Amino acid sequence: MTTELVAVGTEILLGNIVNTNSAYLAEQCALLGLSVYYQTVVGDNPERMRDVIRTALDRSDVVILTGGLGPTEDDITKEVTAELMGFELVEDAHWKEILEKYLKQYQKNNQAQRRITSNNYKQAMVPKGGIVLDNHNGTAPGLIMEKNGKTAILLPGPPNEMKPMFEESVYPYLRSKQPEIIYSQMVKICGIGESQVADEIKDLIDQQSNPTIAPYAKVGEVHLRITAKAQSEKECKKLIKPVVRELQSRFGKNIFATEESKTLEEAVVDMLKDQNLTLSLAESCTGGMVASRIVNVPGASDAFTHGYVTYSNRAKRKCLGVKKATLKMEGAVSEKCAKEMARGGCFFSKTDLCLAITGLAGPEGGTEKIPVGTVFMACCFNEKTVVREFHFTGNRSKIREQAAAHALAMLRECIMEGVNKKN
Repeated sequence: MTTELVAVGTEILLGNIVNTNSAYLAEQCALLGLSVYYQTVVGDNPERMRDVIRTALDRSDVVILTGGLGPTEDDITKEVTAELMGFELVEDAHWKEILEKYLKQYQKNNQAQRRITSNNYKQAMVPKGGIVLDNHNGTAPGLIMEKNGKTAILLPGPPNEMKPMFEESVYPYLRSKQPEIIYSQMVKICGIGESQVADEIKDLIDQQSNPTIAPYAKVGEVHLRITAKAQSEKECKKLIKPVVRELQSRFGKNIFATEESKTLEEAVVDMLKDQNLTLSLAESCTGGMVASRIVNVPGASDAFTHGYVTYSNRAKRKCLGVKKATLKMEGAVSEKCAKEMARGGCFFSKTDLCLAITGLAGPEGGTEKIPVGTVFMACCFNEKTVVREFHFTGNRSKIREQAAAHALAMLRECIMEGVNKKN
């Protein structure tokens, strides 16, 4: 089935809010095996909305609309869609009762600040013969209208209302329309770039049919989603298994996860905990970004003990023992400084390993010898220190973000190599 997404709201067009709904729905449609060819944003204008919805219904089997289901005059998604599809709006007794209970409780809690007005009951008007979807998180019910082989699905705009409604009611509805199961598995790669990954799997993509491989580039990572279509989840997994095995043989240690939800920092923390290792970080240009990602992982305190943000040369000397001569002769952005930062981090924190980062994020300060984007990273483990030089591009924020992502990948690799050599 072809599916189209329409986000309603002048506030989206003006940039007052970000349209996260369409991104979420597009991903969910992909998981269902629905083909999404168009996404549109339209303001709260009846003529333009009518044109957009009419066009969407003409070229797609299913149109999913978000927003414009509230009680105010500019909330007209339901009215315009019902008119186009030939549905009469009638009062729904069940939803009116729910609405009254909600509004009375709201009035009770807010007393003088809130009174029930007649326009609130606008939300109890539903298309006769349509499907009404309960909203357990707001006052606007969701709606499904089916006619002449076309389906319009209307969902509330707030994501905390839209997402639960989609998962509880719309996903099962759309799933029932699909004759086959769609199942996906993710393979996450770090340490190598998107172009190299694409080159390595070109033959697989060229000959793919079912399952398919879809690459997604992330900062410092590449994700490969393997998707299969079959009569059951078990059959899908059977189709996916040899593809995952082939990817593992090609990318080996660069694969850090085969689970959708697992992050690179979680993979690093898991490795540290499995090996009973302790970690410290010594950051300069990243300013604690790596530490922040590490502590996002529940249980990280079992392995991560110290985080040094030594932004100034004085701090590098005082907290990490970087030599004055190193800073004077080599500079803070140098291989030698990174190495001394990592060694000092291990020494002063008494941890098994320390990763250090020092670099030039810009926008000023670059030279021909050390241009903006130059970053040195060092990892000290088992009394051996490995140093690498990176050159990132982009603005200050982008350079720091790339440095943090590559630092985690380097840390993971150093743990693997260090443990192997130790054993």
